Amino acid sequence: MKVLVTGVTGQLGFDVMRKLIVAGHDAVGTSRASEFESQIDDKSVSNAKYISLDITNIDKVKSTINDLKPDAIIHCAAWTAVDDAEENEEMVFKVNKQGTENLALAAKAVNAKFVYISTDYVFEGKGNEPFQPDNDKYAPTSIYGASKLAGEEAVKSILEKYFIIRISWVFGINGSNFVKTMLRVGRSHDCVTVVNDQIGSPTYTLDLAELLTKMIESEEYGTYHARNEGGYISWFDFTKEIYKLSGLSTDVIPVTTEEYGISKAARPLNSRLDTSKLTEHNFRLLPEWKDALKRYLAEIEFYEGEI
Repeated sequence: MKVLVTGVTGQLGFDVMRKLIVAGHDAVGTSRASEFESQIDDKSVSNAKYISLDITNIDKVKSTINDLKPDAIIHCAAWTAVDDAEENEEMVFKVNKQGTENLALAAKAVNAKFVYISTDYVFEGKGNEPFQPDNDKYAPTSIYGASKLAGEEAVKSILEKYFIIRISWVFGINGSNFVKTMLRVGRSHDCVTVVNDQIGSPTYTLDLAELLTKMIESEEYGTYHARNEGGYISWFDFTKEIYKLSGLSTDVIPVTTEEYGISKAARPLNSRLDTSKLTEHNFRLLPEWKDALKRYLAEIEFYEGEI
């Protein structure tokens, strides 16, 4: 299959390219940058076809996709800076809603399958029960969440051959994330303060990329939740395991979100995502998060000096 991947310079887009290439697909990467840029030297990705594409430019999107005629589009590009989004609402919606709509319209014109990556932030984030993928009770409390929900709605209104995948707590090798931040802080401080009342699950982009590859090879369209299995945890729990596996003795002090303060955008206290729909449609669940973290830390060690 010929597959167009947006946001290829980000965490997920980069790993999606890696998995597609291994699976034998003709992967074409895009981002806004004039040339492909990456923290990681992976020849399979850097040598793949790359196109500079501003997804907010409808004419450019239509012409690019019409020329390529991909069998599938995996849309990983997004505005993901949650706090900055609070002061840039117009631009955030331009990227996350209008950019997604542009791609969906172009996908429809060439009859391409479409994958849209969404987020736990479309929910209000209260309570203790896991959110279901087909639950229509959305109540985003941030500009970022509202813009991603608007993107979902655009996809549903335009396409029939779509996959909407909601994820949470993403970490990957090519980009910044919580794990890298905690490692950096843990190596330079005796103790760190981490919230323990935000509950969810991490998502390793390499594991997610494998699932997305399987999805476009199927016709099991719909809305899904995906994250690493192994139970729901707090950021505090996650940090403790990061330091344990890394051999760091840094003390981790738990605090509530209210005590921690700082954030401009509201963070969901409940990011529990129910993933049972995956198995109902014959997709394999992602590996347990502790296993994913162990493999990720080994990957970081392998690329040490580049990240």
